[in-house]
Amino acid sequence: MYSRVLTAGLYGLDCEATWVEVDTSNGLPRFAIVGLANQSVREASERIHSAVVNCGFEFPPKRVAVNLTPANLKKDGSHYDLAIALGLLLSTGQIEDMERITEYTAFFGELTLDGKIGRVEGILPMAISLQKEGIKQLVIPASNLEEARLVKGMNLFPVSSLKEVTDILEKMSAAVPVIADGKPRVDMARSVPDFSDIRGQESIKRAAQVAAAGMHAMLMIGPPGVGKSMIGKRIGGILPPMSYEEQLEATKIYSIAGELKDSLPMIVERPFRAPHHGISASSLIGGGTKPRPGEISLAHCGVLFLDELPEFAPGTLDTLRQPLEDGTVSVMRVNGKCVFPSRFMLVAAMNPCRCGYYGDPVRPCSCSESDRKRYVGRVSGPLLDRIDINVVLERIPYEDLSNSSAKTEISSADLRKGVENAFGMQKERYKNLKTDYNSQLTPLQIRKYCALDGNCEALMREAFRTWSLSARVYHRILRVARTIADTDCAENIREEHILEALSYRLPEKYFE
Repeated sequence: MYSRVLTAGLYGLDCEATWVEVDTSNGLPRFAIVGLANQSVREASERIHSAVVNCGFEFPPKRVAVNLTPANLKKDGSHYDLAIALGLLLSTGQIEDMERITEYTAFFGELTLDGKIGRVEGILPMAISLQKEGIKQLVIPASNLEEARLVKGMNLFPVSSLKEVTDILEKMSAAVPVIADGKPRVDMARSVPDFSDIRGQESIKRAAQVAAAGMHAMLMIGPPGVGKSMIGKRIGGILPPMSYEEQLEATKIYSIAGELKDSLPMIVERPFRAPHHGISASSLIGGGTKPRPGEISLAHCGVLFLDELPEFAPGTLDTLRQPLEDGTVSVMRVNGKCVFPSRFMLVAAMNPCRCGYYGDPVRPCSCSESDRKRYVGRVSGPLLDRIDINVVLERIPYEDLSNSSAKTEISSADLRKGVENAFGMQKERYKNLKTDYNSQLTPLQIRKYCALDGNCEALMREAFRTWSLSARVYHRILRVARTIADTDCAENIREEHILEALSYRLPEKYFE
């Protein structure tokens, strides 16, 4: 007897409606799953056998063939368990054949041996894709309910066991679904440290404001203990709130990565990721047998903070070059390609040498010239070329640190005002474009939106000649100047904006 049940397959952020076809026939007992199913799907036969029996049903001593269609796409994950089990029960007549219901309802859930249904990954992107295809009802694990609520208008049936699912199917007309309203039910606000904690370093706070205003990559260089890490951890607090579209996109990524929980059903604060320098390239950019998003995708719409930059493997760092340019990362596998968004703000910090005191006026550097060059050489020139804002931090004077100082420090709220001004101007300027921030401007857009008057043109010409700038650096300086102008609510780029943008180029002595 034949039956089929609707579910979905997950391929990166893309999803495909998948039909689970089950046919039972006479013959030697056998349970076969076909349709490019990987190991986790094929192992479902053992889970389903125990779950069906322990829920009071009979596992048929027959030949059972399960086909996952479309059969040319690789199937991965344990969320197929529930659909396969229901298909088996339908095909053996143990529950009523409800083609009208199963045709327009998708089923997701991982089965335990006693028939309980556990949480699965990727519910949000799969629900969004199915809704676009006209599917209005989902049967999902109860632990995934808060995540699925984000798909407005979807009828949800949260369940905890296989027996509960069969009971719902038998009285579907009377069952009352949870109607998703697109709003999370949990308060997820988090506390971000404030810039007022940092004494002194006013010029660096201004640089951080400009970097945040245009989502520019930023590199801080300085001796140990001058506040590099403190600044990096506070930049997320001066970024404006995420739009609903950004929240949904970030939440889809976290759903696929399995980082959503009942206490975190939706990403509403801009992500902040600070991986250890021992991270591998695949963990940073994404990958694995089953492609999963890496740290740069988990930082999408937020901040990726790389402390002690030269301590990362050079090959790992160089994998950032393409995502910084394109805002996406492609993970290639034999069976296809997964594309993950990675539009993040890179914030990096490093010492000028291994001992940390090169150029320090108080403590002499103990590194040899070759050791220093070897240390800073771990960060490649092409990667440095993609960093818009470079700042050098110096020792903080005692007067700035002293509790007796009456000076009021600049707070995150003060800095956020300029960032919000810039975000507002960029949103209005690029409302009909795919561009969101000044850091994403193409050369053609730079000519249109970063037009210079005669004095500014002469200034840039002199800087280009004197510093032997590359075309990429030239364009990045103009992008930063545009952001500085936006922060000051200026329509046109002025000389002071160009001069400030030029001041954010890295002093050559640190890498020569």
